[in-house]
Amino acid sequence: MDATPTNSTSGARSHARAQAQQASMRIPATPDDVDPARLIWAESIPANGYATKVLARGSRIRLIDVDGAACAHLLLYRAEAPWERLNVADTMKVPWQAYLGTGHPLLSDQGRVLATVVADSSGRHDMLCGPDATGRQLLLLGAIKHGMDIRDVAPSVSLFRGVRVEPVSGALEFTGSAGSGAAVDLLVHLPLVLVLANAAHPLDPDPPAGALDVLGWHAGEQLGNPVNDDPEYQRALQNTEAVVRAW
Repeated sequence: MDATPTNSTSGARSHARAQAQQASMRIPATPDDVDPARLIWAESIPANGYATKVLARGSRIRLIDVDGAACAHLLLYRAEAPWERLNVADTMKVPWQAYLGTGHPLLSDQGRVLATVVADSSGRHDMLCGPDATGRQLLLLGAIKHGMDIRDVAPSVSLFRGVRVEPVSGALEFTGSAGSGAAVDLLVHLPLVLVLANAAHPLDPDPPAGALDVLGWHAGEQLGNPVNDDPEYQRALQNTEAVVRAW
C-alpha cells in the first residue's frame, strides 16, 4: 500500500497516481443469473486496494474471492444517517451466532438490519479479529470519501478468511480460505454506504494477495422474502421497515 500522506495537494496527487498504477482494470463478467440491465456495480479490487459505494435499498451485492487469495473487510453505514452503522457485537449477539453464514443479518446498533447474507459458498469468515493495520488504513480512506474520519472506522466483518474459537481453551483458530471462486451475496435493506478493503487477515501466517470481485444489481423484489424465521431476525426486520415507512 502507498503510504504517501494525503494532507497536501502534491501528496494527494502522488497517492492517487500510485493507486491507479496498482489498480486492476479487469471488469468482472455479469453472472448468468443476473439481468445485465439491472447491474449497478462491477469492479475488481486488487490486493491492498479498497472500494466504496452508496447503495440503494434493494441492492444485491456479490463478493467473489477470485483466486482464493482475497480477504474482504467490510463496513456499512446508513447513507442518510451515517452515525448508524454496522455493529459487529450486535451482529453476533442478536442472532446468537458468532459465525457468519446464509441467513445472518448485519445489524446496526439501533437494532435494524442493514443487510442480510442471502448466499454463501465460502463459510470462512470472521467477526472477532478485524483487519490488520493496512486494512484499517484502507477502510479509513474509504470512510474519508464520505466525510467521516478515524472515529468512524469501527470493528469490521472479514470475509473469505475464517476464524473459529477452540471450545476448550478459547483460543482463536485461523481456518483460512475456502478456495477460489467462493462468493457471498448481501441483500441491502436500507440505503447504505459500503466500504470494502481487500487486505490481509491479522492471523494469517502467510497472507496471499489476490483480487476481490464485486458485483451489484437491483433486487428489490427479494426484500419481501425473509431468509429465516428466527424471532430476533423478524424483530430486526420490523424495526427496519418502520424506518422505511416513516420516510
